[in-house]
Amino acid sequence: MYFTDDSLFPENMQPTIITAAPFGPEWLPGDVEDLPLSFKDQVQAAVDCYNAGATMLHVHVRDPKTGQGSSNFDQYNEFIGMLRSAVPKMILQVGGSISFAPHTEGAKAKWLDYDTRHMLTELNPKPDCVTITTGTTLWDITQAFIAGDADGTHLADPKVAQAWSGMVVDSTPAFYLEHLKRLSNNKIQPYFVPGSVHQLEIIERLLRAGVYKGPLNLALCGYGGGTMGRNPFDWMEMLRRTPHGASSVTFWSSMRGNIAIQTMATILGVNVRVGNEDNIWDMHKKRWPTVKQVEWAVKQSEQFGRKVANGDEARKIMKIGVWYETVEETLFKAGLTPNRPEGYKGFLAYDTDGRLPKAQDTRTTPVRFVLHARSGGAWGPGRGHRAVRVLTGTHGGRLIANVLQGTLTWKRTPRRGSRSARSKSSRPSGSSPCICGSFWAPSRSIAGSSWRRPGSHIFITASPSSRRSSSRR
Repeated sequence: MYFTDDSLFPENMQPTIITAAPFGPEWLPGDVEDLPLSFKDQVQAAVDCYNAGATMLHVHVRDPKTGQGSSNFDQYNEFIGMLRSAVPKMILQVGGSISFAPHTEGAKAKWLDYDTRHMLTELNPKPDCVTITTGTTLWDITQAFIAGDADGTHLADPKVAQAWSGMVVDSTPAFYLEHLKRLSNNKIQPYFVPGSVHQLEIIERLLRAGVYKGPLNLALCGYGGGTMGRNPFDWMEMLRRTPHGASSVTFWSSMRGNIAIQTMATILGVNVRVGNEDNIWDMHKKRWPTVKQVEWAVKQSEQFGRKVANGDEARKIMKIGVWYETVEETLFKAGLTPNRPEGYKGFLAYDTDGRLPKAQDTRTTPVRFVLHARSGGAWGPGRGHRAVRVLTGTHGGRLIANVLQGTLTWKRTPRRGSRSARSKSSRPSGSSPCICGSFWAPSRSIAGSSWRRPGSHIFITASPSSRRSSSRR
């Protein structure tokens, strides 16, 4: 991501997409009071989060009969169908881990085998997204816990915590290459969840190889114990390394550390995730239900001056349902440089046709031009405008025609030894050897960022002030 001087102004940020994670697969009944068990309660949790302001739902399925996380895909299909009816505008993001949580001292924290996880690509009704990891890593969420974080839950049992400490996310190329292929074939967007810069690099390589061709939505994950921790420098480096054209970026972290991390996300212009899957404590170390966390995220965003996305806005920002045809389009939309052509030397950039591009999906702001006209003789009345007409009639054409629609302010340049320069509107008079004009015109009228008539001392310079300015040609 690239930050400009005005990037931290809330009026220039996209609306905040709030993800709710209310199904806490690591918890057992009785651990947290807002843990929904029946399908009716699980659906109601989604409705409550949506009404509070969340527009994306991180989905895990809990077997109502056992209270344990479910790996029954019939239950997944049934539950997703119920969610589609209850919260039709909510983005449904299914957690790719399925059921991994150990709940007894003899159990192990282990993600299910590849074939079982691939079945998430065949869910019906289809979710909007399925999370996908890229690279095997330790994912020990308990390592960053501080004293008291697990109080009142079964994770306070040292033997259960020890089982969690050995959780490894098994995600080799044999998994993620096939998983991305199946997701693409079934038109379910992947939601990438890198926990380190190295996993970000894997994602870029997958885009460059054409394994996935579509919008880039991802969460930067910092749970400690193999992923990022809570060092803000690590979060800023991950954000800096994230492709500038990513459709959406969300921060994921844990326990009370998540309060600070989500505050950072809000003021940095990215998106937030809250819920009992990540945190159960408020800033006063009191239990904090998921809906209250969503309400806090809404209030924080609005107090900062940043709008909260509704369902339609969130889908548009994330480009849900959009797919690209080529590797080149995918790289360009993600804000990545093109692949290196064979034999090409030097740093890579995109060729242009000489026109200044405008920022994607936005109206650009006006552009300031400066005109310098210099002649060997003295200037008589109207000669400055005659210089403009000369340009208009020969090389300048459309550019100068548009310029003349703007406001032209001439500044007389003093002769050597003169005490001062005088400024006025309209054309120049007197006998100054050089005149300058500055004016504003719509940026779409620019034929080039600079122009000079061969054999003369008349030239034009355009100074872009749009959100994404181009280098001069």
